[in-house]
Amino acid sequence: MGWREKLRDEERAGVPRLSFDVLGAAGREAIHEATLVVLETAGVKVPVDEALDVLDGAGCVVDTHTRIVRFPRNVVEEALESAPGTILLASRDGERDYLMGGRSVGYTNFGEGTKVYDLETGEHRDSTLDDLARIARLCDALEMCDTFEMAVTPTDVPSESAYLEGFVAALRNTTKHVHAGVETGEQIDELAEIGAAVVGGAEALRERPIFSIDTCPTSPLALYSPTPEIMMGCARHGIASNVISMAMAGATGPISLSGTMVTHNAEVLSALTLAQLTRPGAPVIYGSSTTTFDLRHATAPVGAPELALISAAVAEMSEFYYLPCWVAGG
Repeated sequence: MGWREKLRDEERAGVPRLSFDVLGAAGREAIHEATLVVLETAGVKVPVDEALDVLDGAGCVVDTHTRIVRFPRNVVEEALESAPGTILLASRDGERDYLMGGRSVGYTNFGEGTKVYDLETGEHRDSTLDDLARIARLCDALEMCDTFEMAVTPTDVPSESAYLEGFVAALRNTTKHVHAGVETGEQIDELAEIGAAVVGGAEALRERPIFSIDTCPTSPLALYSPTPEIMMGCARHGIASNVISMAMAGATGPISLSGTMVTHNAEVLSALTLAQLTRPGAPVIYGSSTTTFDLRHATAPVGAPELALISAAVAEMSEFYYLPCWVAGG
């Protein structure tokens, strides 16, 4: 059954839904078609040899000089067919699993801050490992948080091991699913080894993945390291990869929101395609922190109305593709 047939089945069954229709049926089709044209003609830069080998072997057109990959329509649509429509974000104790996808709506905290306001001293200071542990315990107690994202970056530990120490601190202080971050494919292997030890082995981790990995393409239209390594590494371990495009309309994306949606969509689908070519059925989350660009102040306003519109459009496109969706809040 294709992704569109799955969606129609749910619609016929009358499954309750939360809806904010920005694009409409014609708009979704237009974004999809324009994205396929961009992927097939302009392509996406992928400067990682292993990823280029995978894409080349699947029939993509690889320019070895520019490292730009052009994706034939059939390769992208076959990848969409194989990507799962729901993903289990397992909890450590099995009590607070979250099934992502379909019509469900869940919440997580925002992540990767580097500063905190110290509640005891009032100081605005660099975040620490203890801050991360405390916030994890707080989110563990909050009913509205379905999962836990690495809220802050611990700056009081060596930078080369911060990903590992932060991950361990999160696992120790919340039983909820953890959204982690890494900088290399090898680091995924390390987190997977830890996760497997917690749940009882590599196969147990595949059945009950207690963590997932966030990654961001480089706008416009590039999958620089470590995104390709993350997509392939997560696919091999059966861990969900959350592809969060962070395009800025008017800076790293076209000035129009619809144009930025096309480049955003192309970035996410190119990463998803790489994951499916690495291992068909690999869990991939359609993510977004895409917003506009404030030309006066040269900032990316995460709380801008444009972000809400883009996030609503992203939700529509993920529904169109029958993919689990993750969007930023303001």
